[in-house]
Formats: sequence, C-alpha cells, structure tokens
Amino acid sequence: MPGLMNGVDGEKKRKRKRSEETSCRPKSKRRAVVESPSPSHEDDFQSHLLELENQINESRRHYNNIATLLTYLRDDEPEDQRDLAAAVALCRVFCRLMAAGCLIKSRDAPETEVIIVEWLKARFQEYTNTLLAILIKGGTVKESTSLTILMRLLKESAVHLKFGEDSIWRNGLFTNILRKLIEAESGEAVRAEFVEKYVEEYDDVRFYAFAALADFTSDDLTPVVTDNIISVLAAIENVPESKEELEDFYIGRPPSPKHSLYSLTAHKKQAQEAWLKLLRLDLNKPQRKKVLEFMAHRIAPWFLKIELLMDFMTDSFNVGGSTSLLALSGLFYLIREKNLDYPQFYQKLYSLLDQDILHSKHRSRFFRLLDTFLASTHLPAALVASFIKRLSSLSLHAPPSAIVVLVPWFYNLLKNHPTCTFMIHRETRVKTEKARLEAEGMLDPFLMEEQNPMKTNAIESSLWEIETLQWHYHPNVATIAKIISQQFTKQAYNLEDFLDHSYGSMLDAELAKDVKKAPIVEYEIPKKIFLEHDTDSPQQDSLIVQLWEFS
Repeated sequence: MPGLMNGVDGEKKRKRKRSEETSCRPKSKRRAVVESPSPSHEDDFQSHLLELENQINESRRHYNNIATLLTYLRDDEPEDQRDLAAAVALCRVFCRLMAAGCLIKSRDAPETEVIIVEWLKARFQEYTNTLLAILIKGGTVKESTSLTILMRLLKESAVHLKFGEDSIWRNGLFTNILRKLIEAESGEAVRAEFVEKYVEEYDDVRFYAFAALADFTSDDLTPVVTDNIISVLAAIENVPESKEELEDFYIGRPPSPKHSLYSLTAHKKQAQEAWLKLLRLDLNKPQRKKVLEFMAHRIAPWFLKIELLMDFMTDSFNVGGSTSLLALSGLFYLIREKNLDYPQFYQKLYSLLDQDILHSKHRSRFFRLLDTFLASTHLPAALVASFIKRLSSLSLHAPPSAIVVLVPWFYNLLKNHPTCTFMIHRETRVKTEKARLEAEGMLDPFLMEEQNPMKTNAIESSLWEIETLQWHYHPNVATIAKIISQQFTKQAYNLEDFLDHSYGSMLDAELAKDVKKAPIVEYEIPKKIFLEHDTDSPQQDSLIVQLWEFS
C-alpha cells in the first residue's frame, strides 16, 4: 500500500499500546515492508498464506499483504489450486474487516483514514472482479468455489456495510453475479448450482433473481444469453402457495412487516414480469419449444393474470408441427382454467394428424391430450369419426409401438360414441347394391385431404385398415388389432398401459417370454442355400437360388 504509512514520529510509535495497533483506526502511518517468499511446496504455500492472513488481522501495518494475496489469486495456473487457497484466505480477511467496520468511512475521520478506507474498498472491488472472472471461465471446481465465496461476501456486505434497503440486491454484487452467470457460454453446472443452493432455498434470492432477470431481458440479447435466461427461469420449480411459506431469507428477515418479501403477490408479480419480458422476445424455434415444455407446470402457476399467456400460446399453436404439439398442454390449461375461447380448435387439432405424428417423440404426450379433448360424449359423431378414420389410415405406415396405442384408443372412442360403430359393421340390405359391391367393390368415401373434420365423410367409410392390421408382421400388433372384431364386452382400456411402448420394450417383452416349444424354422433343413443341389438330390433348390444367380 505505497504512500499510505509514511511520516510518523518514532518516539510516539514506541509508546503506543498493542491494543491500539490491532484497531482499525490507529494513528500510525509507518510503511510496513513484508517480504513475500516464493514457496515451492503446497504445505509451505498454505503456511505462507496463513502467515499473511494473521499479519493482516494483527495490525493494519500489514494491509499490503492483501495486494500480495490478490497477486496469488490472479495466478490461475491449471496445475495447482493456489488461486483458490488465496481466494478463501481473502474471503476470511475481508469478512473480518467488514465486521470490524474497516470499510466504512466515519464522518469525522481524518484524511489519512479516508485514504485507507478507499484503498481497502478498491482492493475489495478488485477481489470481487477477479472472482467474477473466475466464475465464468475457471473450470467446474473453481466456478463452484468462486460462487460460494461471492455469495458469502454478498451476505457479509449486506449485514455490515451501509446499503439502502434493496441496493445490495438491485445495484450491487448480486446483480453482477447473476449477469456473469447468464453471460457464461459454458456455465451450465454453476448455474444449476446457483439455482439449487440459493434460488430454490431462499425466498429473497428468488425474488431479486426474478427482478434482475427481468432487467437483463431485452431485444438485443444474443441467442446464448437468451438460452441461459430460459434455463435459469425454467429451473425455478418451487412456487409458494401461501404467505406463510415465505420464511427462508438469505440475508435476514426484513425489519418492516410491509416489505415486498413478505407478499406472495409481489413474488408472483416479479416472476410474471420476468417471464413476460422473455416471451415477448423473438424466440427461435428451439427456444419456443423449450419454453412450451414447462408452460403448464412451471410458468403458468407464477402468473397472477393467466390471460397474459393467451397470445403466446395461440401463436405457438398456429406454428404447426412439433411446436403445436407442445403448445397443446398450455392451451388446454388455459381452456380448462380460464375458459379460453379458441376458434376452430378441433379443426386445428385435426390438422396436426399428419404422417409424422405417429413417429414423433412427443407422441405419448399428444395422445394423452387427444384422449382428453375427445372424451366428451357430446361431440358430433362425424367429428369423432374423422379423427378415428384419419389415424386409422396413418396406422398403415406407423411403427408397432404406435399401433398398439391406436387400437385400444379406437375401442374406447367407439364404446363412447356408438353411432360410429357403423364404421366397423354396416350391412347393405338392398340386393342390387349388394350385388354391385360384391362384383365391383367400392371406393373409400373418406376425403383424406379435407381439413374440416365435419366434411370428410368419415362416418360413411369403414375401418378396413384395422382388418389389415390383423395380419401385421408383429404378433402383438396382430393380436391387439383383433379386439375390434370381437364383442365389445370390456368397458374401456387404460391407455397408460400402452403409451410408453417402444421397439425396445416390445422386443424385450418377446425375449422374456418362456418358449414352451421351439418354433420350426424349416420343415426340411436344406444342405445348400445359395448353391444348386446335385442332380441326384431329392431336395429342390432354394427360392434364393431360383431367383438369383451366384457365381
């Protein structure tokens, strides 16, 4: 600390007591010269740091040791952890200094005292800036340690330094920490740790995190920063249900009983504002889909006015494809909870039934919602028949794991809508018409390209596709398809028993079966498969030899 401790009378210095030497405001200004050894071993380095730390605690004459520790902190060699050891030592030093009031200027302090306080504040600022730099590019261990130290410094600063009611949160160290976290391109681990250890645990941290994220969100954000804001907001799962739950505070309880931290409405308002500012951005397709995945369970419960989500949900539903599938959950939540009136909802829902729907990874979620949307017995039979017929046609090109869901679902719909059973059993009583059908057959009246489910003529068609599926190559599919041809004695099938099937699960089920009798692969084991048999052999050549020539 050059220039701060010169020019004191030696005689007066000798008369000073030890207690005055350890005080934060002694009159001595003599320069303290500390030799800084260059330790070569880890134990020596730890002892050296402890010695520097103890000297700072003993007397202000050794404040220059802080600069030495800062030098070690900036020495970020990947082979050792010396910078972390220096960071921890500096944390203890500054926590003691703040607790002793050494970073606060008194009104009647002399100029020399003001200079010392300003110098300590500058070193503290340098220390926090270095920790913030480590926070975004220091490696997993260093990032975690830096976050822990920064949050400890935040707490000590709020307790011992003179800040306004919310300034430590809104304009101080906390804002800088959160800004660095969302700007880091590869900081998934430290962001997850921040949310888990602090945001989810403490109500005041969550409250001001929402406020800071709302301030950070603007139209000029890069895609990386936007993704990071989404990941932080989406990771906040615990939504308080009552005022009594607001009792965990990182920096003590606010003294005023009317403080916003005690208000459940204020908490939800901050979260609502943060999410609204994000949803108003021009999100790309992956970002929109990621938001839609959490809409019903992690976003909507924070909103005081759920109607504010209507524009975003309807716009997402109109996008089409997988985005519309993900928007269904949130849209259904708005329809059920807030009586949202979506014009031509079933027509839009019908348009989602394309050739990709049965191959989508969101297939299970879609069928759960589709089953809910078509559960009402008051829906027109023509509408229900269109959904059954369209999915029946698509099932001819669907994977087995999708077909085993469709057939029980058809069964349940036909059971709830008896009028649609004409699609599986319709007798022609006019003899001339019956003779013509037997002689010429008929064209399927179903209009596959028609977008209006009320005009597809599906109720006049038949589910001949299910008859075809009864001869499917997969035995489980063929077996389950036959339930449509049997008596409808079962009340309903539980779709949850079929929704999570896949190729892997169906193959495992087959392999786990006990084979009572080994299947016969060939009636007669051939001696040659790819070559012709000898002329005197009683066996015929294989079909492969008959169709191809092998030289």
